[in-house]
Amino acid sequence: MLNETLVVIVRGLIGFFSLLIFARLIGKQQVSQLTFFDYVFGITIGSIAASLTTDLTSRAWLHWVGLITWTVVVLLVEVITLKSRPLAMMVDGEPVILIMNGHIMEKAMKQARFLLSDLLGELRKKNIFDLAEVEFAVLETSGQLSVLKKSQYQPVTPHDLNLPTTYKGMSTELIYDGKIVEQNLTDLKLDHQWLTAELEKQGIKDPAEVFVALLNTQGELFVDRYRDQVPQPVDVSDYPGPN
Repeated sequence: MLNETLVVIVRGLIGFFSLLIFARLIGKQQVSQLTFFDYVFGITIGSIAASLTTDLTSRAWLHWVGLITWTVVVLLVEVITLKSRPLAMMVDGEPVILIMNGHIMEKAMKQARFLLSDLLGELRKKNIFDLAEVEFAVLETSGQLSVLKKSQYQPVTPHDLNLPTTYKGMSTELIYDGKIVEQNLTDLKLDHQWLTAELEKQGIKDPAEVFVALLNTQGELFVDRYRDQVPQPVDVSDYPGPN
């Protein structure tokens, strides 16, 4: 019993690190962005890894060969689909226009096996409760619905009003989990003296008090402490009532 337990633990570690390596080779995608092919691949290698861990009636090597085979085939398919649009369409499919110029494409809906209730539900997820607002709706290969509203229903932007705007890029981490990110500080041509002075302005004496500190492109430093300074609620019982 003990020997079998040790074997399962060892094979489980082999399966875990194999999946980790293969997943990094193939790349990362959000679940909502997975195509049907990616979904099937994920289920398959997960099943093989599970068998590698618990199926003690066969040698681990055979399961590991299966993992390698699937990973190599998927990598080859991904490389080929990057260079061949017909194969990419065959593997991943292609987007389907469900609403065009404000009109529902019933034939396309049937081909995509997409019910009207499904369409209305996806529109509601995008805060669209009136079909009259939609100009185009496209069913992507990931199963997500992309929607373009009619111009009269789109929000007004500063560009529409000819208003000037300032650039807003990504914030840079200067402190993460109580530790100064030295590389980011150097890249921004800043030093510890500057950071210390900025923290002292907010009543912070030690970077270890800070959970995260971010510097935006406008030069503003956002600081979140481990102990948030939340004002205590006022106890109304301390105040006399009306006479």
